[in-house]
Amino acid sequence: MIGLDTNVILRCFVDDDPNQAKQARQFVADRCTRENPGFIDRVALCELVWVLSRGHRFDRTKAADIVSRLLASSEIVLEDSDAVRAALRTFMTRSIDFADALIGEVNRARGCEATATFDRKAAKLEGFVRVS
Repeated sequence: MIGLDTNVILRCFVDDDPNQAKQARQFVADRCTRENPGFIDRVALCELVWVLSRGHRFDRTKAADIVSRLLASSEIVLEDSDAVRAALRTFMTRSIDFADALIGEVNRARGCEATATFDRKAAKLEGFVRVS
């Protein structure tokens, strides 16, 4: 298994640097298989959604579609994929950042009674408490 950095994953979906996009796609095609998948950790996934949304102005639906495609791939493994699926549902139905949704899901999966936050939007979600 080989870990994939945000920039490599991003270039598989965005052609902002055509040379790097070609290299990233070829690398993933050559190195990421069902038998030996590429691995995307939570941090890289959150960075990916952030860069797609902020840097490339992808709307929520487009960014979520990319995460869904990664989840469905047999050549890619996402860290905490069940939490990612749950966070993706929240991201698509609520006005919250993907990273906040994933933090809450991972904390819940690890047995946390709640996730403390100053974020007013996140505090409205089940499993979060606002620090005030």
